[in-house]
Formats: sequence, structure tokens, C-alpha cells
Amino acid sequence: MPERVGIYPGTFDPVTNGHLDIISRAARLVDRLVVGVAENIGKGPLFGLEERVELVREECAAISEKSGTPIAVVSFGTLLIRFARQYGATMLIRGLRAVSDFDYEFQMAGMNYRLDPHIETVFLMASEHHQFISSRFVKEIARLGGDVSSFVPKLTLQRTLVRVGAHSDKGETENV
Repeated sequence: MPERVGIYPGTFDPVTNGHLDIISRAARLVDRLVVGVAENIGKGPLFGLEERVELVREECAAISEKSGTPIAVVSFGTLLIRFARQYGATMLIRGLRAVSDFDYEFQMAGMNYRLDPHIETVFLMASEHHQFISSRFVKEIARLGGDVSSFVPKLTLQRTLVRVGAHSDKGETENV
């Protein structure tokens, strides 16, 4: 039986508990998981590419150890299908939070299928307690001094607070 290699692509700026939930669940479906950290300069990232790769790698280490599934974290700046072929992937893993994600992801899955029908797109629904988390909201709340500690893992929280120049006020939460 051929090795099942999955690609989970994203910007991960910053990596959230929702991302880690999808990575953890995807690791149970594949023999090897590659987390692709996209350059995506157009989004004006909070963290540089190498720092995002480092954060995701650090945050995924425990998942890999617990699941027994090797997880590689690498950057990419090419067409996703080309990146997937480079790693011998048989599936693209995509997380869905809400109906609003579905339209975009449905179109992307169709395009990717046309580019390579041998690579399947697999959708994983976000767990109910992670459905509302987005990197964009995490950055906005952190910049406004709100508490994002329940949305991101500890190392990412520390780095995010330093990057936005915030001080951790656990008792205060700002509205978006």
C-alpha cells in the first residue's frame, strides 16, 4: 500500500489552537503530514516566514510525538499542487470553520482537482470550540490589548504579545 502523505497548507500568522486541532486530527489520517507555511506576502504577515515555520514546528512537535506520525513543517511560495507533488502527497487537508469558508474552499478544491486529479482534497470541520478562531481576529484582538490566551498555544502567545508590543492582561478582553 502506498504511503499516504497529506499536505496542510496555510499562512499560520499566527498558528492558532484551531490550526493545531486540524493538524492533530489530520495526523491520524495519514502516514506522513507536511504542514506547508505559505509565503503569502500580500496578507502583510505579523511574523516573517521563517519565524512562522519555527513557531509551527515547535507547536507541532508534541502532536507528532503523541500520534506517531512524522510531521514536517516547510515553507513554500509556489503553486500548491506543485508543492504537493514535490512531497508525493495524495491529499490536501483543509479546515472548514463556517459556511463562509465552504464557498472559497469548494472552488479551490475544484481547481486543484483539475490541476491534478490524483491529489484529493479532504475537508475537516473545525471542532466546535475552535470554529470562530481566525489568525486575523487573533492579531486584531492582540493589537488592541485583548486576551488571546485561549486562542493560541503558549509559545505563540508569548511571541504574539511581544510582536504587537502588548502586555498580558488576563482579565481584560476587548471586542473585535
